Order: sequence, then structure tokens, then C-alpha cells
Amino acid sequence: MANIKDSLGTILELDGAMGACVVDSSSGMMLGAEGGGPVNLEVAAAGNTEVIRAKRKTMNALDLSDDIEDILITLGRQYHLIRPLHRNNALFIYLVLDKNKGNLAMARHKLASVEKEMVL
Repeated sequence: MANIKDSLGTILELDGAMGACVVDSSSGMMLGAEGGGPVNLEVAAAGNTEVIRAKRKTMNALDLSDDIEDILITLGRQYHLIRPLHRNNALFIYLVLDKNKGNLAMARHKLASVEKEMVL
């Protein structure tokens, strides 16, 4: 089992990982962050909280009784991955990945693995 800081460190071992954080979607506040580079993770945490809220609202309007596994935002040079924690749906992991250096499938796999080992 790993704490948030160690879990984020493990995520940043991914090729192309630029920054990662764990966010409380009820407040938009980060519980921990590592890296970031050109991305201000604090601003991203607050903004992606709105993405999570909007998707959940849409799912409710559509009467979808399912869980979000992850949300992918593809930019020209980056992937932004948002993964709600299954053990605590109010929290999510956010990862910024360089498209040219990273492997999206490996990143999704790593986030799922890290989530299982993370102690909150």
C-alpha cells in the first residue's frame, strides 16, 4: 500500500508523464501533486472538477446507472486523463501525459494499478 505522494511518484515514472495530482471533486482542492511542467496543476484540478461534475450531471440526465472509468481529453501535444477513484468517488487522479513520449494504454493501466494500492 502506498500513500498519495508515493502513488503520484509511481505515476510520474511513466514515459511522458508531465504531472499528476489527486483531487477532491467536492471542493476542487488538490490532496497531493507531483510534477506539472508547463501545466499549473492547481488550476487544472479546479477546472477538471467541473469536467467531472458535468459528466456526472449528464449521466444522471440520461439515466445511466454506470460509473466513470476514466475521462480522456486529447490535445495536440498532450493527453489529460481523469480517473475517479472507485473506493472514494469524490476523489480523482489527474495525469498530464506528453503524446509523443507517452503510451496511453500503459498510462490507463498504471492509473488503475496505482489506484488499487493507494491509501487515502
